[in-house]
Amino acid sequence: MGSPPHVLREYALLADGERGALIGPRGDIAWLCAPRWDSDAVFSSLVGGGGSYAVTPAGRFVWGGYYEPGTLIWRSRWVTDTGIVECREALAFPGDRHRTVVLRRIVAVAGDARVEVVCAPAARFGREPLREPRRGDGGCWEARSGELRMRWTGAPDARVDGDRLLLTCDLPEGGHRDLVLEIADTPLGGVPPDPDLAWAGTEAAWAGAVPPLDASIAPRDARHAYAVLRGLTGSGGGMVAAATMGLPERAAQGRDYDYRYVWIRDQCYAGQAVAVDGPHPLLDDAVRFVAERVLADGPELKPAYTVTGGAVPDQRPLDLPGYPGGRDVLGNHVNAQFQLDAFGEALLLFAAAARHDRLDTEHRQALRATVAAIETRWGDPDAGIWELDDRRWAHSRLTCVAGLRAIAGAGAAPGDAARWSALADAILADTADCVHPSGRWQRAPDDPRVDAALLLPAIRGALPAADARSVATVAAVQEELAEEGYVYRFRQDARPLGEAEGAFGLCGFLMALAAHQQGDPVAAATWFERNRAACGPPGLFSEEYDVAQRQLRGNLPQAFVHALMLESSLRLASDR
Repeated sequence: MGSPPHVLREYALLADGERGALIGPRGDIAWLCAPRWDSDAVFSSLVGGGGSYAVTPAGRFVWGGYYEPGTLIWRSRWVTDTGIVECREALAFPGDRHRTVVLRRIVAVAGDARVEVVCAPAARFGREPLREPRRGDGGCWEARSGELRMRWTGAPDARVDGDRLLLTCDLPEGGHRDLVLEIADTPLGGVPPDPDLAWAGTEAAWAGAVPPLDASIAPRDARHAYAVLRGLTGSGGGMVAAATMGLPERAAQGRDYDYRYVWIRDQCYAGQAVAVDGPHPLLDDAVRFVAERVLADGPELKPAYTVTGGAVPDQRPLDLPGYPGGRDVLGNHVNAQFQLDAFGEALLLFAAAARHDRLDTEHRQALRATVAAIETRWGDPDAGIWELDDRRWAHSRLTCVAGLRAIAGAGAAPGDAARWSALADAILADTADCVHPSGRWQRAPDDPRVDAALLLPAIRGALPAADARSVATVAAVQEELAEEGYVYRFRQDARPLGEAEGAFGLCGFLMALAAHQQGDPVAAATWFERNRAACGPPGLFSEEYDVAQRQLRGNLPQAFVHALMLESSLRLASDR
């Protein structure tokens, strides 16, 4: 068992595109699945499982840390009784699908340092502890954990303690030690990575992966958001919704999900956000993954897939304690849902790419397949953006309207543009059953409540921002769903908003975009800045934010919140 879990705001993310790790303030890697995002974890103390890899100063200390700009290279920093110690942390980037490489460089910044290191991978969420550890030539440790192979270099003086390797590292002021941990599902042949070369390669790769984003009103945070999205995106183009599973949205409420999969909607949000600045690689990644899935599945498109494009497994427990207040959950019930708005979001993504001339022949085939799917299914009830019971949700239909209008106006042939615009008009007319008596949009024909997701249709161009329904919806969301500068999805019941669930970062940034679109730059900046601050020291956003306790809730980091933060930071800096 590793270190006790921390509050979520204290975890930093290390990611290489193929998998991600969460590292806590004691230098403890509390979460890492290998070799892929949806593989079993080798470090899982976050949810009460086994496995540990910690670099922790001896004695008393206080913690801090920061990311090197435009990267997911994290520097854990501790002030001790005798000086300052740092540990530079990263997954070697870009990642290899079969081999995880954890880079850790311990540095005695000021004063001599003593650091205690525990290295104990345990595959299958801790069920397969380290076995057969042996020190080979050059002091390199090799071992097995389940079906995984491990190699650890830089610790020839480590000692075996049961199923753990322990190291006490003493460094003089200015000294450093490199530790390199490799975990693979294939044989670890050849020589171990050279730390200096691995660090140089990782630095260079991050420098080439993240654009300047100077047009943003918050360039540093915009670049960080882009780095997070890039870290969550695999070599196949798929971007997982979050690095984790089973982190509760509300304590003891049974709202615990596995988000280590690619949601079509989230992928489209990320691609559209990136496209505001330019045709950066994450736009191409999103188009490639979504197009492949649409061409494969057509009107039967699933809301989510594994990062390799496979089916999301059925939901089941793992018999672990779970994160405090939650329970462990593997898989996701979304695999049995239909979500109509995913088709509209796919068209919005394709339109954004078309404006940058980034669609090839296959992508255009996917575009037409998406339109055909909407023609076939737009009248069907669906689970909606919040993945609830099947209804004729207003947001789902209006997102299809927005997508059809966007693709019709993105260089389509006149005949196609006319046909697609006519379909958009028909769907919009049908959605008149979701106009509330007050003039705003309501959630569904049989659900009169306002929903923050209904800010999106006007933002995406389903209807003009000046349309009375758009204006009334913005006002209603602000009046009924906003509190202290944060925004909730919808009113669950008669309880105060904050007692039913946390505020949604996604919705807060939607309010910023809506206010900007309505011509109120002061309100837009206020919403943006308030929600930009809803994170911890590492600058990561989760799905929900507990306003009263100022705590992050849900899986971490939540990709769609970073995507909307990035988009907001770019749009608020211009008239777009």
